[in-house]
Formats: sequence, structure tokens, C-alpha cells
Amino acid sequence: MKPINLVIMSTALLLASCTTNNETGKTNQVLIEKSNIQIDGKKMTPEALWAFGRIGGVEVSPDEKQIVYTVAYYSVPENKSNREVFVMNANGSDNKQITKTPFSENEVTWIKNGSKLAFLSGESGSSQVWEMNPDGTGRKQLTNYKDDIEGFAFSPDEKKLLFISQIKVLDSTADKYPDLSKSSGIIRNDLMYKHWDEWVTTAPHPFVAGFDGNAISNVTDILEGEPYESPMKPFGGIEQLAWNTTSDKIAYTCKKKIGKEYALSTNSDIYIYDLKTKQAINITEGNMGYDTNPKYSPDGKSIAWLSMERDGYESDWNRLFVMNLETGEKRFVSKSLDSNVDDYTWSKDAQTIYFTSVWHGKTQIYAVDVASATIKALTEGVHDYASVALCGDKMIAKRHSMSMADEIYAVDMNGQATQLTYENKHIYDQLEMGRVEERWMKTTDGKDMLTWVIYPPEFDPNKKYPAILYCTGGPQNAVSQFWSFRWNMQMMAANDYIIVAPNRRGLPGFGLEWNEQISGDYGGQCMRDLFTAIDVMAKEPFIDEERLGCVGASFGGYTVYWMAGHHEKRFKAFISHCGIFNMEVQYLDTEEMFFANWDMAGPYWDKKNPAVANTYKNSPHLFVEKWDTPILCIHGEKDLRVPVSQGTMAFNAARLQDVPAELLLFPDENHWVLKPQNGILWQRTFFGWLDKWLK
Repeated sequence: MKPINLVIMSTALLLASCTTNNETGKTNQVLIEKSNIQIDGKKMTPEALWAFGRIGGVEVSPDEKQIVYTVAYYSVPENKSNREVFVMNANGSDNKQITKTPFSENEVTWIKNGSKLAFLSGESGSSQVWEMNPDGTGRKQLTNYKDDIEGFAFSPDEKKLLFISQIKVLDSTADKYPDLSKSSGIIRNDLMYKHWDEWVTTAPHPFVAGFDGNAISNVTDILEGEPYESPMKPFGGIEQLAWNTTSDKIAYTCKKKIGKEYALSTNSDIYIYDLKTKQAINITEGNMGYDTNPKYSPDGKSIAWLSMERDGYESDWNRLFVMNLETGEKRFVSKSLDSNVDDYTWSKDAQTIYFTSVWHGKTQIYAVDVASATIKALTEGVHDYASVALCGDKMIAKRHSMSMADEIYAVDMNGQATQLTYENKHIYDQLEMGRVEERWMKTTDGKDMLTWVIYPPEFDPNKKYPAILYCTGGPQNAVSQFWSFRWNMQMMAANDYIIVAPNRRGLPGFGLEWNEQISGDYGGQCMRDLFTAIDVMAKEPFIDEERLGCVGASFGGYTVYWMAGHHEKRFKAFISHCGIFNMEVQYLDTEEMFFANWDMAGPYWDKKNPAVANTYKNSPHLFVEKWDTPILCIHGEKDLRVPVSQGTMAFNAARLQDVPAELLLFPDENHWVLKPQNGILWQRTFFGWLDKWLK
């Protein structure tokens, strides 16, 4: 048998290039600039991938003549990133970088009728709101709040500032025992003591303050005295709050629950807070699922939001609702679209809402007539639109594909798109991308399934290539035209692999029935769909069926562990990142119990429930005696969603049976890998393992 290989990354090693000021204890900032990387050959490398500029938020000026956006740059040697600000004309001309500082500028927006830009900047943990001229001059700090500001929005009249900051909601050990101030112990007596990658002590709250054009005053916590989150962790931001048009009300998203009740429920609501009365009303009471992301219409007569119907189901149909603020009438305006609504924006006349939605593995821009609820697709093509904003008679949108990272486009109302930014052209010009092919296959139950096939650059149909089955996570994450800086399809193809990426059962964009089938059936039809995809492709003369691999993360990682006990010699190598190995342990060791209850059908001790029995009988750990194929297990120690023990248990099970295995642990990463040097190591280890067993 091949020898064991254990790889553990040290945080101290990765940060060795950063210096610390002994007096302040703060880490010195490093200026990270755009890379002029030169690529040896025409194939994507990890170093090239991390040299990409990553476009962030995009905002159109009030006069619709300019666009401001941000770009993040990464330094592998410094193991850091930085975000800078760019301004260009609305047609893409005169594009200029207007900041060049060691402090990231985030959430840039236009204020003072377009004469100034407001943004967040500052050292980690002390971010404040600043302003500057659209050419980058006149930089001035506007807030000096006692804590970190995580997001903000000026009122339409710009006399008030709404911002997000953390408040303490749970006591520390030192609060209870002041004489033990250096103790690291955490004492809790309810659930949600951990979330995503943190041991919970704080919650984000929305604050509102007066603003005189230069500074804030009279700060008020909208949720004062309440221990709830608004926006909601772990990913909610300023998009979960909104000003009304008259600057006297704020709509906010909140799940007014804590502890066990929070852990079991997805029932968030939209509240409207009146600045005069300091009272809030719940406008979505009675809807039991997630209600999020409110936006007032430009005429102030309506409010829209995204809504899920069922409590506990985080991947429910994400629907677009509109409420008439005068009559209280609520309407489900996206009902005719059998898919989710993602980002959206109102038209200026409040008659139309433009939104993005995935269908058949591609995310397009749609328009819904608010009065009639008639929906029209505006764009088409093999790509994903990631955002949408109005600019005159056009829309400004970010767009990406499996062959291109985000760039900014202008899209007219007929769907014609014009590329405005070319942030990574200097890298694309040196690369040859593999062909991306759309294939439809018949599943074992006679359904049509879309599978993306990505070919190596310089593909030769007369050669035989190893192939990789890509198993997506979520479990209900669309396999659309996504661009990833880790699970990058072109990177995999550049290493001379053919990638097979099926939209198996349990993914959005193919109707509700297709999306919902997976819940309670983890080891069922979704796995048969995956086998269908790799079996169909393995029959192609250019694929070597003796050199097949299987990879995935999260639910995809669970899939890999499950496949290892069921694949019947199909695969010669496996890679699982942050996958579930023991479902009984996972049920009690995760934090958002609503997910486990919905997807696993309930706790494993509910013996009388046949759905529960079906779930847990498909736990990968029950089939380890059938493991006989080399496996790489990757996990982050800060992953509290799928705790690290899942990865170490799987690795131990493999080695105890003399199955060749490798373990890659990241003490400083969560469910993802976010640090540059960790990302490079991830790629090198990933392809080193595949090359070892498939080439």
C-alpha cells in the first residue's frame, strides 16, 4: 500500500511575511497591487488564478454618467488581499483606478448628488465611513463610531446614516468571573453558541444616526435591548435593510429568535421601523420561511422582498413579493417562473422589476411587469449574470462564466450586452481556455439532465484522457456557469482532465420538483444521476474509463464519501473537501438545526419515521468496509457547519483499512479556503493527488 501523507498548514508560517508594531500590536498593512504575472505556457495555473483581480460592488452615479466599482487584488507572498476603487464612464471609457492605499475600500456608493463617493475603510476591526471626490482626492473620514462599521446606507435626503455594527449579546467568562479575565473557557446553556466559523458573543444590529454632511450624531440602535440579528449571520449585509423614499422609515430583515428556537427555524420577517415613533411593524407575519432583502419602489408606494414559504427549508423557492403600502395587498409576482429570484432592482417608474434567475444551468436577467406579473427573459447565452442595476435605458450587470471571472456589462432592454471592463484581459490573453459543452442525458428514471463537460485546452479527440466527476455542494447549489477561485473548471481542464459536471437531482433551475427531490434522499436518485453522468461520458472514445476520479465539497464531499462505498470500481481516486462522513454525528455537531431537520428528515433517534431511517442508513461511515480506493480528505478547523472531525474520521477510517489516503488540514480556514497561500497549497495538493493516481 502507498504510504500515509499528512499535510498540516501552520498559521504562523503563512503570516511570517507580515510585521507587527510592538507598541500598538496591530499588523502593518501591505499595499497589494494588480499583478503583471507572466504565464509560462497557455494553461491556467494556481498562481495565475490568484493573480486575477476580483470585481466587487458596482454603483451607477445619480446622473447615470459614471460607474464606480471595486477590485480586490491578492498577494501570495504576503498572504493578503486589498480592495481598490475604480471609476469609469457609463460606456466603459476613461476607466481609472482612484485609490492606492494599504487599507481596503469597500461598499463604495455615490453621495451628495454624485459629487462625492462614500466608502468603508480602516484596519481590521475599526472600519469607518469615509468620503472622497470621484477622482480619489479629498479623502475625509465621516464617522468615528466606537465600533467597527460593517455596512451602511445614507437616507435619500442624506440627513441620516443607517449602518451595521455588532453588539454584545452573550456574556464572556470574564463577565461572570472577573478574576478569571485570561480564561479562554466558554460557558453556554442554549443552542446557537456557534455559527459558521465563530463562537457567538455578538449580533449585528442596524443603527441610525443624524448626518450633517460632515459627521454623524444621535446614534440610535433600532433593535435596542433585543438580542436578535439584523442583518442575519453569516452572510447578510446592507442588502437586508432599506430606506423608504421619504427618509423616515427603514425596512429591515430579522429573525427574532435566539438559542434553540433560532437553530430550528428559518422564519425571518421584514419589519418597517418608523424613525418618528421608534416603533416597528412586521409586514410578513404569517409567512413561515425566510423573508429577506426589502427594496422600496422609487415612487414610495410599494415595497418588494424575497420570500420563502416553509419554515426550516433554507433552499425553498425564493419568490419575489410586492406589497402595496397604501392597501397592504401582497402579491407573488414571480409565480409564473418555476425558479428562484436572486438579485433584483426596480425600474424608475415602479412598473417593472428586473431580476436574475437561474434556468437550465445559466443565470439570466428577467423583467416582471408588476401589475400583470408577466415575466420576460431579457438575456440569453452561456453565462451567469450576478447583479443588475439601472443606468438610463440600459442595465449595468456583472457577468461571469466557467471561462471568465466577473466583468461589468451594459445590457440594453433587448438583452444585447456590451462588455465595459477588461480587468483580467492581460491574463486571458496568455491563456487558452478549454471548450465548455452542454450535454443532456437520460437519467435512470427517464428524466432529462443537463451536464456540463469541460475539455482540456488543445483537446485531441484521438487521445484518451482521465476524467473527473464534479459533485456540487449545497446540496441545492446550481451547477450553472459559475467561476470559482478554488473549484475552477478551467484549472482542472488545464491539468489535462475532462470535467463532468452534472445538474443532478436537487438543484435549482429545473423546476421545483427537480430541486426538492433530494431532501431526505441523500443516497438515492441524486447518486444515480451522478453515476449516469460519468457512465455516459466514460463510453466516449476520448475518455479512459480506467482513469476516472470523483471530487466534491460540502454535500459534494458527502457524495465522495458515499461514492467510496458504492462506486463498484468506477473510480481510481477520490477527493472530499469538508464533507459529511458520519450523519449521526453531523446531526448533533452542526449549528443550524433547521437544515439537518429538513434535509435529514429529523434526528436519528426518531426510529418510527421512515424518512429518517432512509437518511441515516445512507451515512457514508456505514460503508467504509467497502472502501478500496485512494482518497484525499481536506478540512478547515474553523468549519463549524461541517466540523473538522468529519474529515479526520474519514481519513482515519481509510488508513485503518490500509486504503491510501492523505489529509490536508487548515487550522485557520472555515468551510472555504480564503487565504492566498492556503489556496495555492489546496490546488497543488488537489492536483498532486489526482496526478498520482490517474496519470
